Amino acid sequence: MIRRDLAAAASAIATLLIAAPAEAQWQPSQRYPDPAIRILDPSFSKYRLNLAKVEKIASGMRWSEGPVWFGDGRYLVWSDIPNNRLMKWDEETETVSVFRKPANNSNGNTRDRQGRLLTCEHDSRRVTRTEYDGSITVIADSYDGKPLNSPNDIVCKSDGSIWFTDPPFGILGFYEGHSAPIELPTNVYRWDPVTKTLAVVAGDVKRPNGLAFSPDEMKLYVVEAGATPRVIRSFDVVNGGKELTGGSTLVTAEPDGTPDGLRVDVDGNLWVGWGMGKEGLDGVSVFNAQGTLIGRIDLPERCANLCFGGRHRNRLFMCGSTSIYSLFVNTQGVPGG
Repeated sequence: MIRRDLAAAASAIATLLIAAPAEAQWQPSQRYPDPAIRILDPSFSKYRLNLAKVEKIASGMRWSEGPVWFGDGRYLVWSDIPNNRLMKWDEETETVSVFRKPANNSNGNTRDRQGRLLTCEHDSRRVTRTEYDGSITVIADSYDGKPLNSPNDIVCKSDGSIWFTDPPFGILGFYEGHSAPIELPTNVYRWDPVTKTLAVVAGDVKRPNGLAFSPDEMKLYVVEAGATPRVIRSFDVVNGGKELTGGSTLVTAEPDGTPDGLRVDVDGNLWVGWGMGKEGLDGVSVFNAQGTLIGRIDLPERCANLCFGGRHRNRLFMCGSTSIYSLFVNTQGVPGG
């Protein structure tokens, strides 16, 4: 009887595991070095810490995006777009809480050089700054007398200028914002901290998505989501850091690859959220400054975006579709992302 009961219990557990989604079954590696961190070029070897593994630190979101690290408070903030909230993970207590709700279907986040939160909001179609007292300042919500599409990702340059992309993803339906007509081209914008005005710095990018500066801020990398396959373009920053030229293709994704958000480390490598198409593509792809794929971090879900954080900016926080993952790496992220 006992054996029969144990067999029945084992069968029931096996059935549950088979029925459970892959994300729920995922467990961190029990081995060092973590096999999820793959060296594809010898140059990536120095960035992998053999005694560090991918960790899941939060779950329960619908679509995670826009992570940003607050070192002074030792916490991470990110967007859960369809659930219309900003979330918070506390490093000291490892607890997860709601940072802000409603959040206007926020997407990309970063901090300005004074430490204030900058947020791209889909539903309100604007970029905002959260002041020290918690009040909200609108940085931009229109251009040339027309509403922005749905600001997506955002970075802040050392001169205080704010750069963001404006594809239409938040106004294509009611899941990440609300349905509305597209009234402007899908531009990349620069907001000037002195004149408080907005300027188009790239108007030929089809549905620009993630963006990041090189360590010396002489290049701006932009993911072109409207290209098939998607590409990462490299622009030269000119005219005292106020304009862009060029826009050559640095990386072309494989047919099933979907680069999304990206950040850059101090050596100039691009750490790019990747996924969709094939299960084996979900995670982070790492490219050197010449566009060569040198490493991979495999995740059980598509990674939309990421950021560097932790005390030394050497902890990579990755937004999986429904979860947040982290990994300590042997490099540091550049400021402003």
